[in-house]
Amino acid sequence: MKNRMIILFFFSLLLIPGSYSQESGQKQYNFFKDQKTYIKNPFELRDPFRRTVDPTKVTKKKGFRSFGEGNVFTNIPPLEEVAINKIKIVGVLLGKDRRAMAQIEGNKETFVLKEGMKLGADNAEIKAILPGGIVLVEKIMNVYDQEEYLETIIPISE
Repeated sequence: MKNRMIILFFFSLLLIPGSYSQESGQKQYNFFKDQKTYIKNPFELRDPFRRTVDPTKVTKKKGFRSFGEGNVFTNIPPLEEVAINKIKIVGVLLGKDRRAMAQIEGNKETFVLKEGMKLGADNAEIKAILPGGIVLVEKIMNVYDQEEYLETIIPISE
């Protein structure tokens, strides 16, 4: 309510004839006529009702696209929730930054994979992207309650 009153006040000043003069080419309002202000042009200040974004606090999310992220709604599960045996590698890009293209069985959506990413429900890490496929390494606990590393190779499929 208070904001509306302020806006109506400024609009009423614009509509009152003689509320500003254009002798010098600039609008000069009556309520600033006999007063000095340290603000050079007060009508070009930022909007006090609009939130400012602090660039030091903005963080970019790393990882995969998930449900609702970035205003994109999808029913395709992210790669962190898909079993490793359902992931198909459809392409590999070699060069300075190696990338692999992956699809989930039954979906046409393509995901871009990089070395170091985690895949699957067991958080298998992509250790290498080779011309023939990718190498995954996951840490499991064996029957003696010791850590063991399991290596999985997913070849390029058609």
